Amino acid sequence: MNPKTVGLIVTEEMAAADLMGPAEVFSRATIGRSDQPQARESRCYQVMTIGISAEPCVTECGIVVRPDVDLEEAPPLDTVFICSSSRFHGEKLNRRLLKWLKQRAPNTRRIAALGRGIYALAATGLLDERQAVIHWRFAKDVASRFPKLRVNPNNLFVKDGPFYTCAGGTSAIDFALGLVEDDYGCHVALALARELVVHVKRSGEHEQYSEALKFQIQSSDRFADLPAWILSHLSGDLSIDVLAQRAAMSRRNFTRLFHDAFGKTPAQFVAEARIAEAQPRLLVPRNSIESIAHSLGFRSADVFSVAFERCTGIRPRIYRALRRAPKVNGSANVEPHKSAARGRSTVLRAA
Repeated sequence: MNPKTVGLIVTEEMAAADLMGPAEVFSRATIGRSDQPQARESRCYQVMTIGISAEPCVTECGIVVRPDVDLEEAPPLDTVFICSSSRFHGEKLNRRLLKWLKQRAPNTRRIAALGRGIYALAATGLLDERQAVIHWRFAKDVASRFPKLRVNPNNLFVKDGPFYTCAGGTSAIDFALGLVEDDYGCHVALALARELVVHVKRSGEHEQYSEALKFQIQSSDRFADLPAWILSHLSGDLSIDVLAQRAAMSRRNFTRLFHDAFGKTPAQFVAEARIAEAQPRLLVPRNSIESIAHSLGFRSADVFSVAFERCTGIRPRIYRALRRAPKVNGSANVEPHKSAARGRSTVLRAA
């Protein structure tokens, strides 16, 4: 098996996480031959860093990256990742990268912008009228600079034609795992996620600002770890008695203080957490409603369906059909809410 060549474009002041996350994923991805169990595993990808020039690049956090090659020496590539900052150092370097991207686009299977790499890819015009995921901090700025772009500040990553965009940061790992799954299947991606000690492999549908983080920010010191613990045990017993014991409180005191901290009862919190986790799982075709219900601690698919409808207003089967169906209505430059993919764009579903 010939490894697919992945090029990571590096620039001054890029975020190191945008580079290191995908580099780790692709460099570790391997596959063995099923007919020869003792055979050595083959590498799935050949990873290289590409500089706009041959000069070393210094990331935001001070890590120095020496490119393997510059743009002129880069070989044909299966996939290109753009890991740049929101500004370029010199108009000449800027023009050089934009010209190179336009030339390479027709013969490159995938071109992806990570985090602030969106500025370089959007400046080429290749993303005009396409949906693009933007880190929430830069969404308004990107929308004002590139009015033809359909800005999505909610999801983690999205595909639109041969172009992929990702919010960056730790979501770059989820994104890279999603591409590995597309290329080599779920088993390879999940084995790799386990090796990298990824707690859960998130799909592109997940929001950048998660419910778990929101509740951790809200919580007092007394409940600082409880939301994360609940989200890690959604399939188990999350009754008030269990949660009160976890928080080392009496049932009555726990219920009162929990409501003061989160503005809802423990039962409401748990139900909403389970339904929030169920939504991206419903978008994975191989997940049955019965298996989702069981994995999230519901006694049956019927109980799950009733709870889902209570929280969202629709049954799980309808939700799945609606979210997977393409939308054809026009869209504003910035999408105000988390939305399903429309037209030719699809949010990557790496379960």
